[in-house]
Amino acid sequence: MKVAISTDQGYVSAHFGRCPSYTIVEISEGQVLNREEISNPGHQPGFLPRYLSDKGVNCIIAGGMGPRAQQLFAQNNVETIIGVQGSVDDVIEHFLNQELEPGEDLCDHEMHHTGHQGCRESQASTERSASMICITSRGPDLDSEIDPNFGRAGYLLFVDPTSMKFEAVENPFRQAAQGAGIQTAQLVAGKKADTLITGECGPNAQRVLQASSIRIVSGVEGKAKDVLSQLIKEEAL
Repeated sequence: MKVAISTDQGYVSAHFGRCPSYTIVEISEGQVLNREEISNPGHQPGFLPRYLSDKGVNCIIAGGMGPRAQQLFAQNNVETIIGVQGSVDDVIEHFLNQELEPGEDLCDHEMHHTGHQGCRESQASTERSASMICITSRGPDLDSEIDPNFGRAGYLLFVDPTSMKFEAVENPFRQAAQGAGIQTAQLVAGKKADTLITGECGPNAQRVLQASSIRIVSGVEGKAKDVLSQLIKEEAL
């Protein structure tokens, strides 16, 4: 069989039609026979389901997809698996091991057209201890100011609140033409963070973070070390 994965810089793209490329994987008896990445030929109504079907694709994996597109894929005998996030390599491995399961559509089409919504009301319960905290930052250390824009933050600081050791990761998606928030959220989830401290994040990024059970503390400003110390003090982390 052949599987197509909506791809954006090595991660599953949140929208099957607006992704830059597709990773096409040919599989036989649980083994990868061939793998290639092809550019997206263009998102036109009804075109991609036929295009991928003509390439022998039996299954499409994406973060999100509208109901009409799902119907068109079904008409072309292509199975759809949506609500998937993470690196393409991990997704292929999970698929081969029959461990890949569909989830919530990561590209809410109604929300996509209604504009930005903040993350303040999306905070999960605080009745738990954080084992890894991610902070959006303008610089690579804890003396840096909080970066208010989650998806286009300059740096992501991953902090162990017990030891205060941290890793500074320069955000590779900050200049992405689209989908910066979703891809940054996938990066945060891949680093196993369970709490995010930031200024603002868009609704699609919020959905990815919630799907990974990451608590969002938003509307934050100041130096990263001061905000972190206050959070630790308040919650006795």
